[in-house]
Amino acid sequence: MTATLNSATMYLICGMIILFVAIVCVIFLIRAYQAGKAIGMDSGVLKRAITSSATFSILPSVGILLGVIALSGSLGTPWPWLRLSVIGALHYETQVAQGAAEQVGLTSLSAAQMTPTAFTTIALLMSICIMWGMILSFFFNKMYLARISSRPTDQAGGKAGTSTESAAADSAKKSSESNNSTSRQGFGDAAMIAMFIGLVSAYIGSYIGGFVSGNGSFAFKGSLVPIIVAAVSAAVMAVFTWLAEKKNMVWLESFSIAASMLIGMLAAILFG
Repeated sequence: MTATLNSATMYLICGMIILFVAIVCVIFLIRAYQAGKAIGMDSGVLKRAITSSATFSILPSVGILLGVIALSGSLGTPWPWLRLSVIGALHYETQVAQGAAEQVGLTSLSAAQMTPTAFTTIALLMSICIMWGMILSFFFNKMYLARISSRPTDQAGGKAGTSTESAAADSAKKSSESNNSTSRQGFGDAAMIAMFIGLVSAYIGSYIGGFVSGNGSFAFKGSLVPIIVAAVSAAVMAVFTWLAEKKNMVWLESFSIAASMLIGMLAAILFG
């Protein structure tokens, strides 16, 4: 099965899709550059924007490369390469692939246990579950942009002799509208945070459950190592977040995921 997952046919199919996406990116780059020139932007500014964007994309992409390497042992190289090069995300791909593998009867996500039916199911589920963002954006993105772009319009305050009470009432009304707008925007952020907390809690809970099922012995490394890796990765991410927010080292945000993954993998090697 490993030979099939890494066959020339798989490389050809996935490579053609990735090439198409790369060509589209180049077309958009050229059109954006031409649009910038059309509105009078300096060529030097545009070139610096291109250079800086390319530079700051290199190290964060290490995390994506690590994801391809991590999944290639079970799904071959072409498929993870396609998923993580176009629209996939590492935390999503690994989660869905593992869940699909369990549902088709595999005890672990590995090439040794992989069957054509299992791979087809995993690949199909990975694709179907992630396509809804594009579909919903196609139908509802225009409506969403109209809502977030709308702002309360300032109206003239009537006659020149408006009383102090009226001005205070107008100010209170605008403040209330602003607070409501902030609350609506804050709900989306809170919902995303709650979702990720639930996701992380589910993973950590499964690790703790595995440790407990091993009779609570710290010698049972098979269950303890994921907990250690999760703790180390979280600590590294916390340090990067602290440096970015408290020490104004915002540029570190681009490297936090890659660094957390690398140090987490190092912890798995040391404690495994």
